[in-house]
This record gives sequence, structure tokens and C-alpha cells, in this order.
Amino acid sequence: MDGRLHQRKIIHVDMDAFYASVEQRDNPELRGKPVAVGGSRERGVVAAASYEARKYGVHSAMPSVIAKRKCPDLIFVKPRFEVYRSVSLQIRAIFAEYTPIIEPLSLDEAYLDVTENLKGIASATEIAGEIRAKIRAQTGLTASAGVSYNKFLAKLASDYRKPDGLFVITPKMGPIFVEDLPVEKFHGVGPATKAKMNQLGIVTGLGLRERTLAFLQENFGKAGPYYYWIARGIDDRPVRADRIRKSVGAENTFATDIFTFDAARGALQPIIEKVWRYCEEANIRGRTLTLKVKYADFQQITRSRTGRGMFTSRAEIELLSSMLLEPLFPAPKGIRLLGITLSSLSKEQPGVEPQLGLPV
Repeated sequence: MDGRLHQRKIIHVDMDAFYASVEQRDNPELRGKPVAVGGSRERGVVAAASYEARKYGVHSAMPSVIAKRKCPDLIFVKPRFEVYRSVSLQIRAIFAEYTPIIEPLSLDEAYLDVTENLKGIASATEIAGEIRAKIRAQTGLTASAGVSYNKFLAKLASDYRKPDGLFVITPKMGPIFVEDLPVEKFHGVGPATKAKMNQLGIVTGLGLRERTLAFLQENFGKAGPYYYWIARGIDDRPVRADRIRKSVGAENTFATDIFTFDAARGALQPIIEKVWRYCEEANIRGRTLTLKVKYADFQQITRSRTGRGMFTSRAEIELLSSMLLEPLFPAPKGIRLLGITLSSLSKEQPGVEPQLGLPV
């Protein structure tokens, strides 16, 4: 498994604070001010934050009440997903001028394989520069781009000089670049995995590289081989155009176990927000909702319910999630992980009268 045998030229393009930047572009009164796109209700969640807001520690998936506490002057703006989708299509059209191999991750980021591109440009860095310039000219927005020989490093590179940056990680730089990288910067390493790695004495990519494949498999299961190879700057995953998703889900492992229904319901809010935001971005809806619960002793259970029609609002998902969660309390033991998955997905059909998605 060595990506150097099939060296690709991959670009990861990531729009800078996309939703918030669109709002600031369209409303001059918001420019230069801390903006949060998302609900301003007490139980609302921030969907996106402008760079002015991020300076105060405001970020996506943060409860609105905490965001307001961190930044008292924060301005909440209602999301306009139709506008974001329209701008995203403009950006996607720019990508398509260079390559048909485009893997969108969301409305505001995508991988592009430009190893063989439509314009015959040898330099992926030159292509990334052209794309960024066209995005700015056509949309008035800025994008950051990372260029490398695999997806893992291209994504790291796009984040390296944000906002409005371009960074290249060459094959020679790759393994060295990963050495000093804190493990929490590795894709797939969340707070709980970071804590476990730190307990094992793994703090950086170099520490990860020093562990054997057998050790990583023993401690991290199926993710072990992934960590083993990316610690060496190797990632053979291809850029996949037009991926068809069968489900969309999100989960969170908590630093402290949860014991009460109210705490669990509160912990579900950013998870629900992440799932619903993807549905809005992709213009899809789901019919089956699954709640995942993992206890402190790693016992795992799931509870599912299929609605009469598609779930058409975040509120419906929130209500059904609570209905599935409530019978599990009082909890026999602490809960270390909660997750939500929507399946039986389909594109939302404009003009079709929505049916209430909740089951009878």
C-alpha cells in the first residue's frame, strides 16, 4: 500500500467561512462584524461562524447560548441554503473546467484529481491558483486550496494558510510534514481518540509512526492501519466522483460519561445539527432515523424508526430522537457515545407537498 507507486495530483478546495462569507457579501452591514449563521434560540446551534466571530472562540456546532456568551456582539443570521447551493454550483462549474473527477464533501469543499486535466496543465499548483482566482472573480468570495499527492495531505494543506491561502505538500515534504503534526489534526482523530493516543504516549505524527501496525490495530481496531499509513504520509484513497450516499450520520464520544436524559438530549443537539445541515446542503431527506448509544462498558445498542414520509425539518428529527432516547432512562450505566443516522435517502422534490415524517 504505497501511494508513491500511483502518484496523483490532488487539490482540496475549501471555501473560507462559506455561509458567513456569503451573508457578509450580500449584506454590507455585516462586513467586518462577528456573524453566526444558525438559530439564535436558547437551544439553537451555530451552523457557521465568520472569522471575526472565530476570534472569540465561536465555531460551528456550538450551542448558540455559549456562542453569545463568548461574543456578546455576535449577530445571528438565518441560513439561506438555496443561496448557498446556488453559489456552490457556480464553484462546481469552475472545477469542471479543469477535471471531471470531483468529489464534493459539502457545499463548500471538494477534492479534485488533476493528474490528467482537461487543460493539459502540468502543474497542479498552477491549476489551484487559477481556480481560486476564478472563484473570487465570479462569486466575490475567497477559497483556500491545498495541493498534494494524496487526499489526506491535500486537506491538511488547504487548512495550513487559511483564509485565502494556497499551500503545497510535495512527495518529499509529506512524511516530514506529518512528523510534527499534533494527532488531533489527523482526520478521524476526535477528542476521545486524542485522549487515548496521549495516554499511550502518542502526541504527534512521529509518535504515531513509531508504533507498529499490530500495536495500532490492537488499540484502535479497524482504524489502526489507517493511522499507520497516514503517519507515513501515505493515503491511497482515490478521488471518487458522484458518490451515492445510502445514509448520513454523525456521532460524538464524550470526555465524561452522560447519565441523565436532559444531558443526553442536550448532547444530541450538535449531532442533529450536523446531520440536518448535510441534508440541507445536499438537498436530500431521509425516511429512517437510527439512534446509536454506546455505554461506558462499550456495550452498544441502536433504536430505529421509519416515518410515513421523509423527515422535512430539523424539528422532526429532534423530536423523534428524543422519543427514541427517553425510554433508555434512567440509564443503567454511563453513556460514552451518542449518534444519529438518517437512511432511506432521496432528493427533495420541489413542488411536492411534504408529508409529516413522524411515524404513526
